[in-house]
Formats: sequence, C-alpha cells, structure tokens
Amino acid sequence: MTHIDPPGGRGRPAVPSASTAALARCVSVEPAKFAAAHWGHTPLLSRADELPNPAGFTDLLSPADADELLSRRGLRTPFLRIAKDGQLVPAARFTGGGGAGAEIGDQVLDERVLELYADGATLVLQGLHRTWPALIDFARDLGTAVGQPLQVNAYLTPAGSQGFATHYDTHDVFVLQVDGRKHWRIHPPVLPDPLEKQTWGGRADEVSATADGPPALDVVLAPGDALYLPRGWLHSAQAQESSSLHLTVGVRALTRYALVEELLALAAEDQRLRATLPFGTDVADPDAIEPELTETVEALRDWLRRADPATVAARLRQRAWPAARPAPIRPLAQAAALAALDADTRLAPRPGLRWQLAPQGDRVALRLFDRTITLPASCAPAVRALLTAEATRVGDLPGLDDDADRITLARRLLREAVAVPA
Repeated sequence: MTHIDPPGGRGRPAVPSASTAALARCVSVEPAKFAAAHWGHTPLLSRADELPNPAGFTDLLSPADADELLSRRGLRTPFLRIAKDGQLVPAARFTGGGGAGAEIGDQVLDERVLELYADGATLVLQGLHRTWPALIDFARDLGTAVGQPLQVNAYLTPAGSQGFATHYDTHDVFVLQVDGRKHWRIHPPVLPDPLEKQTWGGRADEVSATADGPPALDVVLAPGDALYLPRGWLHSAQAQESSSLHLTVGVRALTRYALVEELLALAAEDQRLRATLPFGTDVADPDAIEPELTETVEALRDWLRRADPATVAARLRQRAWPAARPAPIRPLAQAAALAALDADTRLAPRPGLRWQLAPQGDRVALRLFDRTITLPASCAPAVRALLTAEATRVGDLPGLDDDADRITLARRLLREAVAVPA
C-alpha cells in the first residue's frame, strides 16, 4: 500500500516489509547506505552470497518460464524484441498469424524465434511487469521501495553472443542474473544524468571512444548476482560459455527537469510571457533579440517567484502516478465480492494503490492514479481507516451512522477497485 498524505501532511508511511525485502534482493548494503552512496551516483555490484535469497532469481523468471512465454502465451510485439550484431531484427522476421481464431499478424512465432536464437540473436522479453505474475508483484514492491515506477525486461543471450554494443540507458537499472554467466564492462558516463530525450545515439563517437578506455568495472555476473547502474553509465554485456538469462529492472525516475517542464507549462498563464515579439523583429539578429530576451527572463523570474508548489505537485502527480499501476484485480472475484457484501465482509486496500484524500467543499475527493472519486465529506474517516489498515470489517468503518451507509460506501470502493476482498 502506498499512502499519499493529504495537503499539509508531512508524514510518510512506513515502507511495507515486502518492499524492503524486494530492495534487499537487489543490493548488498542497507537501504540508507544505498540511497546515500549509490542511488543516482555510482554502480554497485552485489554477489549472490551477499544477498538474502540463496536460490537467486529463478523464482521471478526461469529459463523454462521464458520458454513458456515464447511458445504458449500468444505473445505479441512489442513484448518481444530480437537483436543481432547490435541491431534490432525487424519484427516481420519472427511474427505472423496464430492459426484459426487467432489470425492477428503480430504474434510471436516460436519456430522463427528458435531459428534466430540458434543463430546467435538475443531475445528481449519486454514489459514483464505487466505479463508475468511473479514480476508483477516484485516490480510493485520494488517500485514502492524506491518511490518510482519500474519496468522489467528479460535478456536471453546465446553462449558467446552480445546483444547490443556499448551504450547507456536514460534510466537507472538493476541487473539480476538468473541463469548462466555474463561478462559486463562498465565505463563512466559521457553525459551524467541524461534525460530520456538525450539518448546515447547522439553521442555515439564519445561513447565509442570512452568504451575503448579502461573500464570502471569489469565483472562476470553469475547466477544470483546483482548489479545496480545509474543512468548514463556505459555498459556492454556478453554471454560466456553457456546461454545467459538476466532481468533488467528499469527505474523511470522523475528529475528536476520534470519540475522545469511543469513550471514552463504553467508559465503560459502569464500574459507577459505570451506577448508577441515586436513587429518586424529580425530573429536572426542577436542585437534585436537581446532586449526581448532580457525582458522575457525578467518576466519569467517574476512568475517563478509566484509559482504555487501545490499546483506543481498536482501536475507531477498526474505525470507520475499513471506510470506505476497498482496490483491487478480479479474482475470475477471482485464482482462476486460485491454480490456477497455485508457488514461482516473484510476489505483491504488494493496493494500498491497511490491515493490522496482532500476536502472539496462539502464533499471529499479521493484522488487515484487514473481518476478522482468524490464522496460525501462524512465518508472521509471511513475511507482513511480502510486505506491505512491491512484489513477492515465493513461494519467497523468509522464516522458513518449505520451499517447501510457503511455497506453503500464499501460497495462503491469495491466497484471502483479501490478496495479488494481481504
């Protein structure tokens, strides 16, 4: 559960134990030390014997699981990419129709995948935080621990092969070695803290030159090992004597530049900043632009001093919350719970749900990742009690006059997928 305090609140919820455990599987140091010494700054190598799970990461996705996804789950693009010699293989080479009743032409064909993989291509299973149950739960828990939305991909590389040339990512990553061994060469950034639009392709020469120099880290990951890489750090990886399977957990962190973007979007409210340049201005002449630039900077500075943190926070919420979905719900079980609901029913908050409860006149607004629900103000104590407890009996919801009102509210929260059967 993720609880966002109402406006004015300064408290922060305790990180659930499942989230703490998920982070502990990825790093061999205490969370506080990881946050201070490594997060966003320097890589961290964690060997299997330094991590809490001696079984490694096969419980999250094993080679057999990957085979099932590739052969029996009707996988479609873009949930699979294939790379060979540093280049992506066109999807048309490994997709087609699935036979009677499944003629859609972008389905993964296992025979074609076999042909490419046996020829040395790397398979990239994408978006596993949406398609594989164990990784859906793990990504939700780890995302709660780091406070950022995550994506999970798996890389299956044949023995001796390398899927991609040296490059950097524009998001932080946790690399979890599941099976086989892979040789990683890590170099310092050519562009520290790159934004998503500052991809490595625009700096290919710098990347290549840096990759020719001595690496900051030259390691072979074995099953159960983990590696944290901040965004911007150069890396390449090659499978060793046998095939390799590793998971890459990408952290889509918000940056200060996101604040800049939202501030600039809000600056359109200022009439001085919407003013037209003088008639006939030669935009190629620095002398003509200089006075306009000076006045614009002054107007922008004045406006920034008046910027409302609450407005900026609301815009950031609309940007960030939809990127981290809460736990899946079971529509049939949820509908059955609705039909059987009574005062003795026990409900729990939907795991991973981000929410904010705020007064709105004579009503209360429950803000969620994809919508806002308005309720009578008298419902606020009951909603808060349900969303901050592990489980609550409907008849025990506070602040309402009778069980009929409590059942009506509980039915609304179940139907809106805010609560789930405990």
